[in-house]
Amino acid sequence: MKNTAVIVPNWNGKEILGACLDSLLSQSINCTIIVVENASTDGSLDYVKNRYPEVELVVNKKNLGFAGGVNSGIRKALELKCDALALFNNDAIADKNWLKELLAIAEKDDAGIVACKFKKIKSEEIDSTGDFYSIFGLPFPRGRGKKDIGQFDHDTTIFGASGGASLYRVKMLKEIGQFDEDYFAYFEDVDISFRAQLSGWKIAYAPKAVAHHHIGGTSSKINGFATYQTAKNFWFVYTKNMPGYLYFKYLPLAIYWYYRMFAARLIKGGFIAFAKGWIVGILFTPKKMLQRIAIQRKRKVSIKYIDSILYHGRPPKI
Repeated sequence: MKNTAVIVPNWNGKEILGACLDSLLSQSINCTIIVVENASTDGSLDYVKNRYPEVELVVNKKNLGFAGGVNSGIRKALELKCDALALFNNDAIADKNWLKELLAIAEKDDAGIVACKFKKIKSEEIDSTGDFYSIFGLPFPRGRGKKDIGQFDHDTTIFGASGGASLYRVKMLKEIGQFDEDYFAYFEDVDISFRAQLSGWKIAYAPKAVAHHHIGGTSSKINGFATYQTAKNFWFVYTKNMPGYLYFKYLPLAIYWYYRMFAARLIKGGFIAFAKGWIVGILFTPKKMLQRIAIQRKRKVSIKYIDSILYHGRPPKI
């Protein structure tokens, strides 16, 4: 894969964008940097134009969220005839060999998606080393909150990858489709990982590809945003992707966990945001069921295989 792009979606991230772009422009291999400007109001557009003229810009007239913003960046990468593309959060900083190591694992393992070691800013604490998807319907980052002592460095096959700093093969995206824009933000990366798994694409982990993340650098600016999106998107992933009899087998567990999340938000004062997400998610159910039919018809792996890569324990506490 000789032609690679790194896509950075941005919404009102001017104060953190510089460190992000500096790290990407300092990568040890050549790549095209694409900034997707999602209708910021903080001067981000002029900042990128004036300070980073070498960066490709995609300017959206409204905020399309992570999923929609990334898709507009993917379309630009396709115009540039890229073989692979990486997604990178505007609140993250990449080590010099981050992209080189992602590409090396993609070639070695013939993977459709490759996750990096995502660590917290100025810390040895892990943010993510790939994603789990549990039989309770909840995705969560592998290793989050644990001190990095190399404990995940030898386990290179994972369920999913964080959209915050992962590599995607263009050939795979052309086969399974781009990100589902109904998610807007949260779990859209789990959805595309699940679809990749169902289509027989391997998802790998590159332990030597390291990036650092300020968790919630953008989403924390909007009160109740994460709660709303989580409540809305939880069932999107499960409804579309859980195959065959597993859908019914684990449905009681998913319902149980969803109501646990609701109870937790009720206690913490997030009732309105969660309820709104719940209602909107219900309204999308017919559309997601139709998408489910299309996705499951194209499934290339066995249901037994999918069951084997699910996380069978309880998710971390809410």
